[in-house]
Amino acid sequence: MLEESGEHSYPEPPLPQLIRYLQESKFDAVFTDPLLPCGQILAEYLSVPSVFYLQQMPCGLEFEATQCPNPPSYVPRVFTDNTDHMNFLQRVENVIFEISNFFLCDVVFQPYAKLASEFLQYDVTVPYLLSKASIWLIKLDFVLHYPRPLMPNMIMVSGVNCAHKKLTQVGQSVFFLLSFL
Repeated sequence: MLEESGEHSYPEPPLPQLIRYLQESKFDAVFTDPLLPCGQILAEYLSVPSVFYLQQMPCGLEFEATQCPNPPSYVPRVFTDNTDHMNFLQRVENVIFEISNFFLCDVVFQPYAKLASEFLQYDVTVPYLLSKASIWLIKLDFVLHYPRPLMPNMIMVSGVNCAHKKLTQVGQSVFFLLSFL
């Protein structure tokens, strides 16, 4: 009957011992790199907030997930060697590159969407999973990258974006951990 309504029914997966341990531990958040969305699948399953730490996502998925403006006619795409001052042909190249990235990333991230759908027991997409992030810690430096719009939950954590502050003991531990990632 579920098939007729367009919904898929997935068999209930057995819970591994690790997942049971994580549920019983009642963690406050999941700190993960969203390049492979397994950490976010786990955060969604455990119903805890997630914190992403990344430099850049392939295909601009971070823009889609956060609903951040990213028009291909104005924002240069990675690997195109275009600058923020593009002529008409470079803008067309940028748009074509964006379209090909869309199809490529759909193929690359499809197995994760299937895995998440089976594990979470409802249909999800990778951009939907990524949109659930509470905080995005982004390692971009405006000296080396083009300026880009940010959403309120996106925080720059490297380069000239970071002011020097005296850190507390907890802050030093977190900074130490982040510097090795």
